[in-house]
Amino acid sequence: MEYFEQHPAQDRVILISVNVQMLDDLDAEEFHLLATSAGAEVLEHLQVQRIRPDPKFFIGSGKAEEIAEQVEALDANLVIFDHSLTPAQARNLEKVVQCRVVDRTELILDIFAQRARTYEGKLQVELAQLQHMASRLIRSRGNLDSQKGGIGLRGPGETLLETDRRLLRLRMGQLKAKLDKVRQTRLQGRVARQKAAVPTISLVGYTNAGKSTLFNILAKSDVYAADQLFATLDPTLRRLDWDGIGTVVLADTVGFVRNLSHSLVESFKATLEETLEATLLLHVIDSSSPEILEQIEAVETVLKEIGADVPILRVYNKIDQSGEDAKIIYQRPNLPERVYISAHTGQGIELLHKAVHEALMGQIQQFELKLQPAHGKLRNQLYELNVIQSEHYDEQGQLHLSVRIAPQKLQQIIRQAHLSLEEILGEQAIQFQRPLEEFEIASKID
Repeated sequence: MEYFEQHPAQDRVILISVNVQMLDDLDAEEFHLLATSAGAEVLEHLQVQRIRPDPKFFIGSGKAEEIAEQVEALDANLVIFDHSLTPAQARNLEKVVQCRVVDRTELILDIFAQRARTYEGKLQVELAQLQHMASRLIRSRGNLDSQKGGIGLRGPGETLLETDRRLLRLRMGQLKAKLDKVRQTRLQGRVARQKAAVPTISLVGYTNAGKSTLFNILAKSDVYAADQLFATLDPTLRRLDWDGIGTVVLADTVGFVRNLSHSLVESFKATLEETLEATLLLHVIDSSSPEILEQIEAVETVLKEIGADVPILRVYNKIDQSGEDAKIIYQRPNLPERVYISAHTGQGIELLHKAVHEALMGQIQQFELKLQPAHGKLRNQLYELNVIQSEHYDEQGQLHLSVRIAPQKLQQIIRQAHLSLEEILGEQAIQFQRPLEEFEIASKID
């Protein structure tokens, strides 16, 4: 069989969206954006209706012939399907249309390959590509049963296909070993943060929802952000000081997309593990998208697939485009469920700070503290948290502080200083005698 090599110039592409009644319909606009994000020149976008996939061509022989005519008329060199194709279907289609045929998974892999910048990202992309290629080697060999030959090498031996598969398995094993080392390094970092009681806030969301733009605002960073799919592939972590909470770690992760194959999710678990170990997830949502409900479902499906059981605060971004007001919606008093912001214009960022504080630490309350001269370390901690409203000394030399802080956080730092609540809070310590669960409820989101 003829094998079609990669074209060195920009691919001239025909897109095929197939609406199959027994499968989930896909977003044609998103598919077009995926193709342009990969650098393709889209010549035509064909819509095909089917009750069920054709086992030989996925779209049926008649439609395959029509696509072949379009390929010849438009001088296209690539056809992309917005569905996963079996190796046999792709091979049969290539015979008919006489050019390369790739599916949705291969398209996403190509974008990933372009976006990967770090050592870890490149490892994950290569592993995902090899896993996808393993079942498709037959497409790249014209003489599958040929064997190694030459003087001293004739006779029974490995076929070229068997050799390729063996080399693939060897390389995949090497990549998995290297990624395991990356996971171990990340695990050590997470253990250190947990020992130091440093909360991790992880940004998740549909691709192009504005995660990296929001990350740059919160972390005062310069992570690459653009109005394109999968602008961020590699995870980025930044340590920052959050008023009233203290030191936190903010993590930006790869964007999700609908119909992301299981193999891709598995390959990128090293990236997504930052999501699993987070203290709080900020689910960034494009509030201006007409597909908002489907995008939310796609993200939650992937989170469920990787086993992420973490409190979630929904952040509805791009209100400058949707026309909504900046606001916080509460699930119950002092327990925020969602917050509306615009990372582009800065609207609602202060509300986001407030919502994150309440989600992590609970309700902010006013407390009056009495500190002895020997309690200077506790005073310094409160100043670092930026929660002190005022202070003065009485005639006995005691320092009186007025602070606004979450009860759980105040209780934590007093106990870490090996001091009693009664000694520091006086009569206010009575309210801390209630079960601790009452103060922790705001950090748990159903």
